[in-house]
Amino acid sequence: MIIEQLITSFFAAAGFGILFNAPKKSLIQCGVVGMLGWLIYTLLVFEGVDAVPATVAASVLVAVLSQLCAKLFKTPIIIFNVSGIIPLVPGGLAYDAMRNFVENDYNVAIQLAAKALLISGAIGLGLVFSEIINQVIRKAKWKKDKITKS
Repeated sequence: MIIEQLITSFFAAAGFGILFNAPKKSLIQCGVVGMLGWLIYTLLVFEGVDAVPATVAASVLVAVLSQLCAKLFKTPIIIFNVSGIIPLVPGGLAYDAMRNFVENDYNVAIQLAAKALLISGAIGLGLVFSEIINQVIRKAKWKKDKITKS
């Protein structure tokens, strides 16, 4: 079951890399970033962690891997971020929320919509958190280099 999900998440991330015109040489890395993000999410949920914190952890991992891939392959980070985050997007949950709204099952619809909104916010939070940590590390290295050169 988990192998099927990993393969599917790889192809979803790489497929969206194609849609976003990522360079052909980076499609495998896009797929791997998305697959590893999904792996972390799945393992955390399997261990009993709620979907929102699991999504934050997975999106932080996606952002860190994206930064590494961008440096290693000299490619803009946005290519890996956007493709890698696709498996975490709660599209099915949002669809179910809208279906329940149409069926006039408002209690379930609002619960599903709130969860989809929280997961979407968790994706953004994870990406921003990772970038903040990256900036702090860069600034600390810059200050250290400046002090040692003086």
